[in-house]
Amino acid sequence: MAGTIFWLLIVAFGFLFIWGLINKSWRLLLMGGMAVTLPSLYFLGAENGFRLLALVPLIPFGLSYFFAKKRKESR
Repeated sequence: MAGTIFWLLIVAFGFLFIWGLINKSWRLLLMGGMAVTLPSLYFLGAENGFRLLALVPLIPFGLSYFFAKKRKESR
């Protein structure tokens, strides 16, 4: 059951991330970042290079900040 939730969150991240980039929606990117946060924390306990996967949520969070700032400036 836990593995199913793990992979469901990763698939949801992939879908929301790609859809957010296509639509340039900061909300979709933010939801994608939240979806991948829990699976990435699992890799934080690794003792090798997989520990770097804990930094993956920074990508959609940074892009959502960039898109929100860009949208605010265009108004």
